Amino acid sequence: MGDRDAGEDRRTDPDPRSWAGSIRTIEWRDGVVVMIDQRRLPLEEVYVTCRTWQELADSICNMTVRGAPALGVAAAMGMALAARTALAAAGSDPTRFRASLQDATKGLFATRPTAYNLPWALREMEAVWKRDDLAPSEVAAGMERLALKTYEDDLASCRTIGENGAELIRGESPVILTHCNAGALATAGYGTALGVVRSVFARNPRLHVLVDETRPLLQGARLTAWELTREGISMELITDNMAGYFMRKGVITHAVVGADRITANGDVANKVGTYGVSVLAREHGIPFIVAAPFSTVDLSLHDGDDIPIEERDASEVTGYRSERWAPYGVRVRNPAFDVTPAGNVSAIVTERGVARAPYENSLRELGARR
Repeated sequence: MGDRDAGEDRRTDPDPRSWAGSIRTIEWRDGVVVMIDQRRLPLEEVYVTCRTWQELADSICNMTVRGAPALGVAAAMGMALAARTALAAAGSDPTRFRASLQDATKGLFATRPTAYNLPWALREMEAVWKRDDLAPSEVAAGMERLALKTYEDDLASCRTIGENGAELIRGESPVILTHCNAGALATAGYGTALGVVRSVFARNPRLHVLVDETRPLLQGARLTAWELTREGISMELITDNMAGYFMRKGVITHAVVGADRITANGDVANKVGTYGVSVLAREHGIPFIVAAPFSTVDLSLHDGDDIPIEERDASEVTGYRSERWAPYGVRVRNPAFDVTPAGNVSAIVTERGVARAPYENSLRELGARR
């Protein structure tokens, strides 16, 4: 997409109390999309306004908004923006109107290849705009309603995921290891892995969290630590390569992570480094729990070898923001995700229930539920 950041009217939220204890990552406000700029956290709370689907697509590419469930919501809202723009340009001409929505669908689909929630949301919106029994104005209204429903459904799903996952966290003083950020900032609000953390904390304030910093973009250090700190949940930040140390010491009781795509056999794509955490957890007999909405499950793919893995720019590895630490001209590999095999996964927690091995059966059974 383009180099320009989305939205010209960036601002600091005038009243953080309006979040009412729940972080709102992305919202539809009077026909525009407003999102917190996650690149600026934790030092600044800055909000970006997107008025076109192109601006929203840029915000996905440059990581203003990130996290698989949040990307699904963003894609739905992007299509609602596209419908408004197409209606203004094409009027009652259904051919021109739908051609514009086809372009928007292709553009948004190309933004992030690994997170399954994004193409899932685009297919849901496509089912509306391809209806030939509706006038363009009816389609645009229907798409806006569906975008808002996608947002509300994600909020509800995360809370249910949290409650379902909390049932798996035993012990008087559990210590949960997290990797990346699968919190409110990765969803419409509340979070998946951090939804589990929040639900456990509500039941047991003795909970403690060890937060992997999550290189190279430090989503754990910048985002997860920010969320937990502002909510008063006990936590400590560690570097990624300290996880094994604390597991061997017997400190960590559970590992809980999110997911960007889950295949039919239970393989899980998540932020790079997750696979290593799963290997360590398995070696030390620690439950490794994946929390994600069922919209992250891609039953069309048999296993993780079929998941497209995004490779991101070398600059994310050679330095951070204005600081550079690698020599100029160095060659870089930067896969944004890795795949954890189903054999390392203790449970997959969704809003429809908890799946356990053999995942081919349990995920299919959850897929049949509504």
